Amino acid sequence: MAHIYFEIQADDLQRASDFYGEIFGWKFQKNPHAPVEYRWIETGGTRGGLLKRPADTPPPECGTNAYVCSIEVDDFDATAKKIEKLGGQVAMPKFAVPKVCWQGYFLDTEGNTFGIFEVDEKAQ
Repeated sequence: MAHIYFEIQADDLQRASDFYGEIFGWKFQKNPHAPVEYRWIETGGTRGGLLKRPADTPPPECGTNAYVCSIEVDDFDATAKKIEKLGGQVAMPKFAVPKVCWQGYFLDTEGNTFGIFEVDEKAQ
């Protein structure tokens, strides 16, 4: 069974935290170990994260500006190879979220970004 982990990119993390917290009752906790400004989202169900947007948003009427979903896998490296073999591309290479997981991002065959992660408390 695959577990889902979603992420929201934002220009202003506090503004986004206030917005989603007020609407859905989500709680946000800063992750001091992440390699980028990052907050975990506690939804009471599906796990998520909020991070500083790494690039400009697309202009209006230029395509979807959406959440990036990450899927838990048993073996990051084997899954990454399969993604590339099937026509996917690496968008952001594998990196450690210290003491949590190995994470990476890809483009699917339609140009959509998605992530995969392998839980590993020893990730450094």
